[in-house]
Amino acid sequence: MNEQDLRQILEEGEGQKIEFKESLASLDKELVAFANATGGRIFVGIIDGRKIKGAKISNRSEIIEFLKDEEKIRFDDLRNSQFVYDEHFDSKKLDRFLRLAGISKVMDDQSILLNLGAAERLEDGRIIVNNTGILFFSWNLDYIYPHAAVTCALFQGTDKFTVLDRRDFNEDLMSNIDGAMNFLKRYIAVRYEMTGEARRREVPELPYDALREAIINAVAHRDYFERGANVMVEVYDDRIEICNPGGLPKGLSLEEFGKRSVLRNPKIAGMLHRADYIEKMGTGVRKMQRLMSEAGLAPLEFAFTSFFTVTFRKLAAVKEEIVGEITSENFARNFGIKFGLKGDRLARAVRILEVLSGRERLIISQVAESFEVGVRAITRDIKFLKDNELVEFIGSPKTGRYVITDNGMKLISDLNSGTDR
Repeated sequence: MNEQDLRQILEEGEGQKIEFKESLASLDKELVAFANATGGRIFVGIIDGRKIKGAKISNRSEIIEFLKDEEKIRFDDLRNSQFVYDEHFDSKKLDRFLRLAGISKVMDDQSILLNLGAAERLEDGRIIVNNTGILFFSWNLDYIYPHAAVTCALFQGTDKFTVLDRRDFNEDLMSNIDGAMNFLKRYIAVRYEMTGEARRREVPELPYDALREAIINAVAHRDYFERGANVMVEVYDDRIEICNPGGLPKGLSLEEFGKRSVLRNPKIAGMLHRADYIEKMGTGVRKMQRLMSEAGLAPLEFAFTSFFTVTFRKLAAVKEEIVGEITSENFARNFGIKFGLKGDRLARAVRILEVLSGRERLIISQVAESFEVGVRAITRDIKFLKDNELVEFIGSPKTGRYVITDNGMKLISDLNSGTDR
């Protein structure tokens, strides 16, 4: 709009689709009125009907928040002029999406984007990709939406003091989800069950499907207007936390959480559903809780502030009970009898199991120093425990650690009660 257009509007005055305001006060009423009717335009900084006074707009964010709360604008509907189709669109990502969604490619890319709701046609005939299309089919989101990243971090212990590994994934929404899951699989302990068949069954300490569901929910339902925070996937010794900016969406109460679905980004959720990342709308929370219950794990913990956080607890309580069993005289005596150990070698083996049962990281040099022996002696002790399937090493050589196996946990309990010698 130029100056001449504005003067013509001022001369014509207010009407059904034109409203003049001196300031931002009570702007919400006019916005709602226009939104509920056929739309219109509001000019701020006009006094006495037609005189230009001007207005200092310092609370742009408040206007945006109001429009968001009234659900008059959604991030996945909007466009971004920074996205240049010929430079940023990745046709290979669209092809991958179509394969996952089971859609045959019988039209050109832009027509498919229109049908998916990932683009729109302007009055002049041009096709513009919206934010949904950008988030799914941009060759690299770092150039346009760096805050759309999923950040994964592995911490030592139970706090954020020491970071052992960190990765940021920001190619597109589906690749971000896949990258985060691959990160988790590197650091989740896995045990194997013999099924009587040729292949063993892999049992992770936390259900993969529940973790994946939580990551998908975080990506699908985060507040993308919030540019100062990413989706976070944090791995601690005793838990995994998955957090996204944006609390409960408007219209969903605490009592209704997990029972009904309110979508903050309906187009994004719809695309993930078509690609089979989301099975059925509104069932994710119940599915995660069911998987945790079936695995014999504690229920998920949810926290709602301006962020949404879900916490997966590991089998910490079970292992804490075992610490007392290992330190009992009964266990040490029966362990020595079963495996033919005595003296310092028995004491060292029991000490190694005691350290691991307390979820501490086993530092071989420290154990060797406490027994005044060389590192090789402790290494042989660990090998003995591994050969008897009592302990195992999980993770990468650089950041992995030793843990007690399920077989070891069962044996500890049996030896402490005297049922296995």
